[in-house]
Amino acid sequence: MDITALPSLTDLYEGADQWREVVSLLPVLVLLELVLSADNAVALAAIARSGNDPERERLSLNIGITLALVLRIGLIVAAQWVLQHLWVQLVAAAYLMWLVFDHFWQHNREEIQDNQDKKVIDRLPRSLAKTVVLLAFTDLAFSIDSVAAAVAVSDQVILIATAAMIGIVALRFTSGLFIRWLDEYPRLETAGFLAVGFVSIRLILHVLFPLLNQPDWLTLLIVLVFFSWGLSVKKPDSMIDPRHAG
Repeated sequence: MDITALPSLTDLYEGADQWREVVSLLPVLVLLELVLSADNAVALAAIARSGNDPERERLSLNIGITLALVLRIGLIVAAQWVLQHLWVQLVAAAYLMWLVFDHFWQHNREEIQDNQDKKVIDRLPRSLAKTVVLLAFTDLAFSIDSVAAAVAVSDQVILIATAAMIGIVALRFTSGLFIRWLDEYPRLETAGFLAVGFVSIRLILHVLFPLLNQPDWLTLLIVLVFFSWGLSVKKPDSMIDPRHAG
């Protein structure tokens, strides 16, 4: 989720058609993007982290998120088309829900193997190309949620593009941070995917019931509760993977 996914926050965009006004809003946009990109960042961190190779993780994030920026800009350009074809938004929601089910299915399978004293065989890491594509399209699925707001402020092209770039920079920062935190906080990955599931349900409801009021404060509160729970338990330092310690 990003700032344009919350309609009430788009009031920040109104009337900002001069560079001076754009610059004055940047600190607010940066702060909001850092907070609102948390659910997206956890999903991307989990995808990038699958290789357990810090250098490879950084490379895949750098390339994948650069590609994501290109796709975000393309999405803004094609926003009217996306709104006219609701199946695109439903496909994005279904993809996000698949990420959630895949995460919990894999987690449950590993727990069963552990409980049965079976040796858990590590999954082979994805190829760099596959990881990059998965990162880019996962971000694209999240960005679908903000298409309506982007169209609503389509006359503010400079600010929309600026916000998109800020969002990508914030996402790269938070994804890198969450790669480390996923190892330090055992609940965080689950909390992040619960938030992803919530975003998916929110998008489905928006498509099926466009007149349904989904208060922004409730969205922020639910995401905050998920991540507060996720950060409530930390592993002892001796149990943290030194490859992700920092």
